[in-house]
Amino acid sequence: MSKILEAESTLTDRYQTTIPESIRRALNLKKRDKIAYLINGEGKVMLSRVCQDSEDDPVLGAFLGFLAHDIAAHPERLQAFDANLLNRLNDLVGDVEVGLDAPLSGDDE
Repeated sequence: MSKILEAESTLTDRYQTTIPESIRRALNLKKRDKIAYLINGEGKVMLSRVCQDSEDDPVLGAFLGFLAHDIAAHPERLQAFDANLLNRLNDLVGDVEVGLDAPLSGDDE
């Protein structure tokens, strides 16, 4: 296995560490993501992001189940996303810029 990226971190007294930013970016890790560790016979560790389905998240799964049940029980409540609704949303948040790829500030870390 060729070395593509290398980083290091320090283990705290409570056996915790911060995953370096370069590794988080490479693995596309977000807060609350799960990480899998694989250790080979030579003691080398491979770290990977665990991919989860929405069903793995009990809160999200319950919410999606609630939505599916409500849509099935009351299809008349569904509304088209029209220009008026889009204009209303733009009035509320049109000036807010969101950079999904921007690094988090110190307060957000």
